[in-house]
Amino acid sequence: MTPAVRVGVDVLDRRELDRLLLRPWFLRFGYAPQERAEAEGLGPRRRAEFLTGRFAAKEAVLKALGRGMLQGIALSDIRVARTGRGAPRVVFLGAAARMGLPPVSLSISHKNDVVVAVALCTGHADTGRERGAHADRNR
Repeated sequence: MTPAVRVGVDVLDRRELDRLLLRPWFLRFGYAPQERAEAEGLGPRRRAEFLTGRFAAKEAVLKALGRGMLQGIALSDIRVARTGRGAPRVVFLGAAARMGLPPVSLSISHKNDVVVAVALCTGHADTGRERGAHADRNR
């Protein structure tokens, strides 16, 4: 069986998250502890840009995995880290790390208040529903 290739894209305006980023529950819900710690050391504008980029990236990752938000993978279990050269890198934490998810490549771009994130997943990232749908066609 050839591995599936899935692409996830998310575009987000920084101002859409401004009010939510002020709420501690949202930060715990949407971000890994390491991301929250890194954001604390940034100035207000850079902090908002950093957190908006991370949020868009997590949504793109979920789309590339064929999942929606709140469908088995917590946003706080997706950490957007950096490689030694500064490129974004996806690290699955907690329950997501134990799910056997395929690797995901990621790109994040910022322009003014807009962030775009693109995630590429090469592997078997289908949901149980897709697997079942394929099985039904083969009967």
